Amino acid sequence: MTKNTAQGVAGSTKVRHLVIVLGDQLDESSSALVDVDPQQDLVWMAEVAEESTHVWSAKQRIVVFLSAMRHFAQTLRERGLPLMYSRLDDADNRGKLALALAQAIAQVQPARLVMTAPGDWRVLQALRAVAKQHQLPLDVRDDTHFFSTVREFADHANGRKQLRLECWYRELRRKHHILMEGDAPVGGRWNFDADNRASFGKEGPQQVPPPTRFRPDSITEELIALVNTRFAAHPGSLETFGWPVTRAQALLALQSFMDQRLALFGKYEDAMWSGQGWLYHSHLSCALNLKLLNAREVVRAAQAAYHSGHAPLAAVEGFIRQILGWREYVRGIYWLHMPDYLERNALGGQQALPAWYWTGQTEMACLQDAIGQTLAHGYAHHIQRLMVTGLYALLLGVKPQAVHAWYLAVYVDAVEWVELPNTLGMSQFGDGGLMASKPYVASGKYIQRMSNHCAGCPYDPALPIGPKACPFTNLYWDFLIRHEALMKKNPRMAMQLKNLARLDGDARDAITAQASAHRAAQQAF
Repeated sequence: MTKNTAQGVAGSTKVRHLVIVLGDQLDESSSALVDVDPQQDLVWMAEVAEESTHVWSAKQRIVVFLSAMRHFAQTLRERGLPLMYSRLDDADNRGKLALALAQAIAQVQPARLVMTAPGDWRVLQALRAVAKQHQLPLDVRDDTHFFSTVREFADHANGRKQLRLECWYRELRRKHHILMEGDAPVGGRWNFDADNRASFGKEGPQQVPPPTRFRPDSITEELIALVNTRFAAHPGSLETFGWPVTRAQALLALQSFMDQRLALFGKYEDAMWSGQGWLYHSHLSCALNLKLLNAREVVRAAQAAYHSGHAPLAAVEGFIRQILGWREYVRGIYWLHMPDYLERNALGGQQALPAWYWTGQTEMACLQDAIGQTLAHGYAHHIQRLMVTGLYALLLGVKPQAVHAWYLAVYVDAVEWVELPNTLGMSQFGDGGLMASKPYVASGKYIQRMSNHCAGCPYDPALPIGPKACPFTNLYWDFLIRHEALMKKNPRMAMQLKNLARLDGDARDAITAQASAHRAAQQAF
């Protein structure tokens, strides 16, 4: 354990507050740090293998967390805060967060533990158990990074028969006066989704600004070497690592997006193109979820871009909705329904996740592209996640917990509070509609419309059966057949079920037989 520790608490033999800072709480103004007294308090951070192995974390994700933590530790030291920091490669590293905290408590004997609320139920329970074991008070403070508290969302949800993003989003828009003119939304509409569904057309994306990437410094290079050795069998590659791992880098990435890509973000936010995963997206979710950026400053910058005429309203509203809307909404869902939310499986999926989700080695061009990009960079944009990797798993009938574990493992922005509801709820419909009003299901024709993937694929998205049939299309019709009774209860599925009704018995049997054969052919990990 790094020993620039209790000696830094001047004039004190015992520590008043041991202030816990987790790997996704790298914010100098966090609630846990606002009243730290260097004379009697001690900040504690720990790298532990458990956080990279409780799911089979990809190398990019491991490095981004550890590098950001080490850089943040350096920032705290520069501020003169006494810090106890345990490195992954320390000889006495205990490997688990709870054991590391117990070790620190035994060493410095604090009177109280202080922390900002974590983003993972598992972590909160583990740390509460340590505090109870040592009979120490644990002060869990609100995470002020967010626009709302979990209690405010619970109040919003109380008494409602169903929860919907739009209601919560409008409530927060009004409360924080974001894109508002008095009590009315700017432009007379709350939602500009209809303006944000363009594809690139046959010519493809033109002159897309490159993503803002950062050359690894000595701290990151050391961690790349460590991860390539210690976690050599883990998925992915570190050859292209370039994520922001400091506050300064995150601010540069934010400014780059506002200057170069926000204006076209909305128009093309649902579009895909082979070999071009970055496109006009912000690539800021990792920095936001590590708390290197504050959600308020990101929304403020986007709103300023609209008011200055730099970006159109549809793009700005669409971007702000992802942060003020989805981010706040999924966090509320998570804390309102954990821990049982993790076990939900409304559609009864039991299929194992195909082995090639960890390699990208599949003939399906769209999946090959999205997974290959994910393993190379730890990143895929929201449509690649929802309507390619997530859609295939949903149609195949994969157990949603297996899909959740994969998403949590492979994406650099994955923290459970945001990843689990987006995966199990929105993508896999595992909560039966608690979070989203319908399953996001479509045939291969959707992917053909929004990308060029089908042009380089051996399968035809128009065909549901036969050797050239697109697995997405075949499995789409099979999904509707298998879940027809349940989907009839959902008015938003009426059009899709109407199309299903046109299929005769022979066609249904052929679709079901081919889907069953395809399902059986997938290799489980």
